[in-house]
Formats: sequence, C-alpha cells, structure tokens
Amino acid sequence: MTLTELRYIVALAREQHFGRAAAECFVSQPTLSAGVKKLEKELGIELFERTRNAVRVSDMGQRIIQQARKVLEEADAVKELAKEGKDQLSTPLRVGAIYTIGPYLFPHLVPKLAELASDMPLYIEENFTAVLRRKLRQGELDAIIIALPFTEPDVLTLPIYDEAFRILMPGHHPWAEREAINKDELSRDEVLLLGEGHCFRDQILEACPVLGVHDGDDGSGVEATSLETIRHMVASGMGISILPESALGNNYYAPDVLTSKPFSTPRPERTVALAWRASFPRPKAIDVLAAALKQCTDINRIED
Repeated sequence: MTLTELRYIVALAREQHFGRAAAECFVSQPTLSAGVKKLEKELGIELFERTRNAVRVSDMGQRIIQQARKVLEEADAVKELAKEGKDQLSTPLRVGAIYTIGPYLFPHLVPKLAELASDMPLYIEENFTAVLRRKLRQGELDAIIIALPFTEPDVLTLPIYDEAFRILMPGHHPWAEREAINKDELSRDEVLLLGEGHCFRDQILEACPVLGVHDGDDGSGVEATSLETIRHMVASGMGISILPESALGNNYYAPDVLTSKPFSTPRPERTVALAWRASFPRPKAIDVLAAALKQCTDINRIED
C-alpha cells in the first residue's frame, strides 16, 4: 500500500470516473486503474462497484476512503513539519463561503488578505453550507466562512462578527417612514424568501416564526435563488424581504427606489464564523485569514 495508491482511490471516489480521476492525478487511465486494482487485491475487497456507465464506491470502500483521506492529510502534515521554519503563507489557501456571505465579503477580504500575505494565492468558492461542509471534511477546501451554529467532528470554529437582519422594501412602501418594524407585522404573502437549501432562509424562519405558518404549502410566498434576485424583485414592487446588513449595499438603483429598516428590539442577527479542520497543517495561514476577516467586519454597516 502506497500513498500514491491512496491518492488514486480518493480521486476516483470523488470523480466517479477513471479518466477524470487519472487526469486529476496526472497519470494515464491504465496506470490509475492498475494501481486501484493492486490495492484492492492487497486489501482483499472491492472498493468500487464498476458498471459500463458508472463507478460507485462500495459500502466498505466508503470507510476505507474516509481513512485514506485522513492518512493523506497526515502525510501532508509531515511534509509541513519537515518545512518547519519556512513560510506557511507561500502556497494557495482554498476558502469557501456560503452564498449569502461570499459576494459581499470577498470584495473586501481579497485585497485585505493580499496586504497581510502577499505571496499566498487565494482560491475562493461560494456554495451551500452542506456542500462546503463536505468539501472541508474531504480536504477540498482549507477553511470555510459560514453562519453559526455549525458543528462538525474535528473542525474548529472562530466567531468573526455579528450581523443584524434588516427589512428591504420599495421606497414608496407604507413602512418607509417608520423607524423600526416589529417582526410580528410581517406577512408571508409579501415577504420574499430564498429557496430551500439556503441556511439564511432557515435563520429568517427561526427569527420570524410568523413567516413559517404557510411555509411549504403551494398557495403563498415567492422564493428566489439569490439575494441579488430578491433585491431586484423588491425594486420591481413584488414585495419586501429580509437581508443581512452586508447585503444591503445598492449600486443599481436611484436612492429612492429601495430603502431598508431595522427590526424592533430584540433584533434578529446572525454570527459569521470561520471553520477549519483541526488537523490543517498551516495554522499561520488560518491566523492571517482570521485577522483579515476581522478587519473586514465594518463592511456595509448602516447607521439607523
């Protein structure tokens, strides 16, 4: 059993295709196939179910590949330890963020991180919490930016900032002249929400239970795929919505087209946090990322 063979089976499990897995490992398809078969013969079990059209991981293969990922990460840690004293900020850092944070945080984070670690390239990705969780666990991402609560075995979290929710409405809305809005006044028929799968939707429904009364039926409520889509729908007069404070910046419309109002106290909010594997072998990179994030905490703050 070799680290190379472990890399082969991890890549094949991820791609579920011999050709793509071989390309990822920079070897020919016959080389990768032979390496996988050699490991299966040594272990005495089939790690993959092969058909003419698909490659699937077997039940026992799932457990072995999960352990293989840990072995490969520990092997990388050994390499990093061997380089101790050298710069941990000279190789790419892979960072993911949920859809309702990334578009508004990354424009501030990228230049700030470039100031603090100019030799560390940054790979960024936006996705759902569930996808980011899986990619972090599998080592495809080094750190993710999510909203708490977030729990995962062997993953550390660091709260970065708290962010209030605000109500976005057309400038001519009857509430536009009010100082604050009570969440019990909201109507599911008027409030535009993100579709299922977005954790921000769940946070809104938890903070404003009145919106969940009809959630899931086919008679009320309009849903959107992104906060930007929601902003345009509100501007067109389709309803009102609830957005995190950082997402309220508006460069598309005249000042009187949209307005936002805070909630009456207690005001709902979310805590944005950084999460990374406890075994990640570049703690200095995490420290710099956390420092850059904390310097971005004043993004798009609104004075009431």
